[in-house]
Amino acid sequence: MKDPREVIIRPVITEHSYDMMSQNTYTFEVAKDSNKVEIRQAVEAIFDVKVVRVNTMNVKPKPKRVRYQQGYTRTWKKAMVTLAEGQTIELFG
Repeated sequence: MKDPREVIIRPVITEHSYDMMSQNTYTFEVAKDSNKVEIRQAVEAIFDVKVVRVNTMNVKPKPKRVRYQQGYTRTWKKAMVTLAEGQTIELFG
């Protein structure tokens, strides 16, 4: 099993993810080679909560341009983790 800190990279804080926190759904950037089982075990180990569901998605790169140089943003994997009723994660503790 991987170290939980290698699976969960950082929380994703956007307007949409902040609104989803009221529904017990938290968003994290995770390692690209991790699967749903590893993500569930890592969140439960780090935050000591009970995970109900894990949804994952690969975020595709977007084209960006700086003056004459064109490139793309990086690809990354996002996981939306739903916790059991009454469980919370203090992200801004």
